[in-house]
Amino acid sequence: MHAFARFVLGRLASALLTLLGVSVLIFGAIRLVPGSFEEVLVPRGTPEFRAQLAAQLGLDAPLPVQYAKWITGALRGDFGLSLITSTPVADEFAQRIPVTAEIALCAVLLAVVVGIPLGIAAGLAHRRPGVAVASRLFSGLSMSTPDFVLGSVLLYVFSRYALGLTVGRWIPLSTEPVAHLKGLVVPVVTLAMFGIGILASTTRHTVIGVLRQEQVSSALLRGRSWGQVVRRHVLRNAAIPVLTIASIYLGYLLGGAVLVENLFSIPGFGRYLFQGIQSRDYPVVQAGVLLASSFFVLLNMLTDIAYAALDPRMRDGGSS
Repeated sequence: MHAFARFVLGRLASALLTLLGVSVLIFGAIRLVPGSFEEVLVPRGTPEFRAQLAAQLGLDAPLPVQYAKWITGALRGDFGLSLITSTPVADEFAQRIPVTAEIALCAVLLAVVVGIPLGIAAGLAHRRPGVAVASRLFSGLSMSTPDFVLGSVLLYVFSRYALGLTVGRWIPLSTEPVAHLKGLVVPVVTLAMFGIGILASTTRHTVIGVLRQEQVSSALLRGRSWGQVVRRHVLRNAAIPVLTIASIYLGYLLGGAVLVENLFSIPGFGRYLFQGIQSRDYPVVQAGVLLASSFFVLLNMLTDIAYAALDPRMRDGGSS
């Protein structure tokens, strides 16, 4: 078998084993949280009534039986019914994932468009003390400010002052496109700020590292212009670590920006998952965490495969 095919199959097998392990951890962890579903739903109910409710919902069956029933259904795309609303969990996520995906993709796009050029500019001008201090300060503040803190500040400012943007409510694109875009700005900026900081910092350090390599000095000595060196050596060598950070960041956002969605009342993936955790809605939590993990594992697998396609050394190492 070709080395690249073996590499892809190995990564695929690793991803499937990871998701299997995640499913077991999810199933066990949600049941280790103090307070069962029936206790949270009817805190003043009698033990007999709670036992009847658990039997009705199938929560009195042995855990291995419950897990086997859930995972076989999940493999068919059936995540069961919500214990609170009795609606299919898969249908609920099908409605909410596009909302989170829109916000996440816009946030990543903004982070890439702003963060990478800032990092390249800061890396190329790293010998200037003022630029170095300013870039480190900006990256540090962007990465260390929690989403809910920045979001709370922006929510207060745009709620108190009429600045033309919509905050605190979600308007579907099909209903009012302009109002939808106005309501998208503040949540996207809130989520993108961390990405801008980490991409700018990663790009800056990578560019500085490449500039110190002998191949850059050799290219300049051979008469290559500074622009050619930057395009052919600096940007190409800086692409892989930046791609890694961008893919991890996208996986984090697609997994559900829980705090931001709750803060801005966005009916997305993360908010629905958070509500499920609060109410001990086992099918919602299990499906939500499994889907979030699947997004993350899939992105990492595709990133590894892309590296192997570009760099045969990684492919050979991965198949050995």
